[in-house]
Amino acid sequence: MDQPVVELVDSHCHLYDTRGAELADVLASARAAGIVQMVNVGCDAATTRAAIEIAAAHDGIYATAGLHPHEAVHGVESILPFLDDPNVIAVGEAGLDHYYDHSPRDVQRTAFAAQIQLAHERGLPLVIHTRDAWADTFDVLDAEGMPERTIFHCFTGGPDEARACLDRGAFLSFSGIVTFKTATDLQAAARLCPADRLLVETDSPYLAPVPHRGRTNQPAFVGHVARFVADLRDEPLAAFAAATVAATRTAFPALG
Repeated sequence: MDQPVVELVDSHCHLYDTRGAELADVLASARAAGIVQMVNVGCDAATTRAAIEIAAAHDGIYATAGLHPHEAVHGVESILPFLDDPNVIAVGEAGLDHYYDHSPRDVQRTAFAAQIQLAHERGLPLVIHTRDAWADTFDVLDAEGMPERTIFHCFTGGPDEARACLDRGAFLSFSGIVTFKTATDLQAAARLCPADRLLVETDSPYLAPVPHRGRTNQPAFVGHVARFVADLRDEPLAAFAAATVAATRTAFPALG
């Protein structure tokens, strides 16, 4: 039986990386699946520029300007010119990644702190990437001051990390990982997150949700995340979807 189409926002995707698919086809599939807005996230100067170009060319797509912890060695000055672009609605993704350590940890920390300050100075939301670095992430945020609108993208913590984020006023964005059978702690976090702080995302082209796990992800698949979390919370899909859209537009005021 066909699943009902509900309106959703993909709060985090990388539309400049479609793994060979035509962008027009990816966007058409997203529209057909009810995805009304997409936040196209930059990770360095080149991807930020690409995100801006796509946002400028398509209604309902917005860009961020960020320096991913993997790219921290390039320095935050490399993304500064993009922050004045009218298509840029947030800073990030920024943060710490102690799983891969593609950039030295002290360099990651410096870049993260600098982007927190940029979010403060510009009055922009901050999009955070954190992996195997919860304590250090909270240390930097507490030292620099949490921006008014802070989104933990692809949230992968359990209830304790969720509460620590929520206590600081953050939003939690859940990706396809929440649909994986082994993600029991993450599912517990999704149950406890207040509806007005809960976002859904694809992080496409990565982390395709069940039943597409292992395939290239795309914004059209965010409905699978929403449906799974709605069922997890024993909430009607339509009401849950509407709540995530409202929360996403609160987190990113430029979405309206």
